[in-house]
Amino acid sequence: QVQLVDSGGGLVQPGGSLRLSCTASGRTVSSLVVAWFRQPPGKEREFVAALKRVGGSSYAEAVKGRFTVSRDNGKNAMYLQMNGLKPEDTGVYYCAADASSPITSSLGYLSTYDYWGQGIQVTVSS
Repeated sequence: QVQLVDSGGGLVQPGGSLRLSCTASGRTVSSLVVAWFRQPPGKEREFVAALKRVGGSSYAEAVKGRFTVSRDNGKNAMYLQMNGLKPEDTGVYYCAADASSPITSSLGYLSTYDYWGQGIQVTVSS
């Protein structure tokens, strides 16, 4: 059983940066495909970014060039570095992971992932 714990959210002004962390237990992150999703207020959960076990990352168009997903095998954690934040980035952010090897086109689907963090609030506002 894999457990994921999100941290690092908060309130930030437009143009600012935040780094979200997600610590895993029960399995090494190196053996997992990892991803981040978010749920804006009043909207459905949506894909943000994913990182395959061996190379290959994928990003939603809305965050390309601003967000970077990464993992640290030594700390058994994954991260989402968010730069140039905009008010429309506001929402609850969730880390997700799975032990399978999904094809690139399926990285953006909620159903691809078996394991989820509890979610953490990110608010971008002046």
